[in-house]
Amino acid sequence: MNLAYFNTPEISFFCDANKQLSTMISHLQSSESKVKAHGDIEQYIQQEGFELLRCLFQGYLDQLKSEQTINKSVLNPQGKPLSCVTKNTSRQLTTLFGEVTVRRIRYAKPKEKSIFPMDEKLNLAKRKFSDGIAQRVAIEASKNSFDETVETVNNTTGAIIAKRQTLQLVQDVAQDFDSYYLKNRYEQPENSKGVLVLSFDGKGIVMQPGSLRECTAKAAKKSKKLNSRLSQGEKKDRKRMAQVATVYSTLADIRTPASIMSNEKSNVKKLPVLQHNKRVWASIENSAEFVIQDAFKEALQRDPEQKREWVVLIDGHPHQLRLIEKVMASLDIKATIIMDFIHVLEYLWKAAWCFFQKGDPKVEKWIETNALKILAGHCNQVAKGIKIKATKNKLENRGAVDICAKYLLKNKSRLAYGSALKQGFPIASGVIEGACRHIINDRLDVTGARWSLKGAEAILRLRSLKSSGDFDEYWEHYKIQEKQRNYE
Repeated sequence: MNLAYFNTPEISFFCDANKQLSTMISHLQSSESKVKAHGDIEQYIQQEGFELLRCLFQGYLDQLKSEQTINKSVLNPQGKPLSCVTKNTSRQLTTLFGEVTVRRIRYAKPKEKSIFPMDEKLNLAKRKFSDGIAQRVAIEASKNSFDETVETVNNTTGAIIAKRQTLQLVQDVAQDFDSYYLKNRYEQPENSKGVLVLSFDGKGIVMQPGSLRECTAKAAKKSKKLNSRLSQGEKKDRKRMAQVATVYSTLADIRTPASIMSNEKSNVKKLPVLQHNKRVWASIENSAEFVIQDAFKEALQRDPEQKREWVVLIDGHPHQLRLIEKVMASLDIKATIIMDFIHVLEYLWKAAWCFFQKGDPKVEKWIETNALKILAGHCNQVAKGIKIKATKNKLENRGAVDICAKYLLKNKSRLAYGSALKQGFPIASGVIEGACRHIINDRLDVTGARWSLKGAEAILRLRSLKSSGDFDEYWEHYKIQEKQRNYE
């Protein structure tokens, strides 16, 4: 390639990239490289390849700088002319390939904010890290610890980042979560004739003392006995409750009580009923009522006229139930509230051990008989039956029996499994239980973690976006919001 070609305006900006590529090719053709293991060559190409990509990016930026038109003045958003022109100012930008210099024209005026047209054209944020680094950090931090995120980014990109900077980037990227979901995502009702399901649960997260709710912080101070470690009963006062919610569609699955309790093995395996358009999310910063209301508003976007069957699956927590009923009344929503059948079975098993010795195989038949009655919609009969049996047997240790009977009678309107199975409604809250494990436990419940409120909320938002399959679309929304924030 002749010298004249290198010096043309279109190519001269990329001279460094051409030189770097030539150097790499020469090294790979050398006798020294031919005797090295493939891993060494792979590492060389990666390290020097980042420099090649950095040179390409730098050349692109320099080319844009050369094409800028210098005006006598420009108007700021307030309509005031900025006539003090500096032709060559610069700022550093840390990219996936390394650090580059953005050279641009500055328009200024005393007591007015300066304007850099190049920054706006490139949609550069105020931070020193590029969008590529911010996106990589957000994805990695949502999966792994911040220390692991730092190590991954530093080892797999041309950038160097510190732990505090990753914390700031994560919070920055997550800030538009609410505005993304507040917009009408369903301009048309959801195209589904299946059941619309909502489910809720709560999960505690260990927090830093300054991030606890006021009542919990007071309880923690009041119950503190030792300075060097926690005493029995004090662990619960370290946590702040996160509210978890999910909304999804599913096809009706008509079953019988016998099919639910059947233990018989069969060569014919029934295909699971899949969930469609499933959104799951959690918040520790917003109140439980806010999250529950948010879920019902999402459901109303999907089915504004409530033409479909709505089912609300819960575990039976009294406070949560009151909030759900309150929100349903305020939004004029009609839905079938069903308590998780697995939680009912737990009450039944605890009652069973009042009648049977531990390990007695007869207990399984007793559980099956009473569970079938509950699934048929006769929970009140079961409640009365176990109380009568406990009285006849003159049980002294009958606390679990009375608790189970009270639970069944108190919630009999929400344990109408007979009609629910006939209509094909789900009766188990496995989706929300799985969401609690995936969104919260797998990342925020790691040993030794103590979370700040802002840090925990940011991670919950990012994990919620990934779990719901919305991260890519959210990222585009975030970039638009960033441009509006930075350049009005």
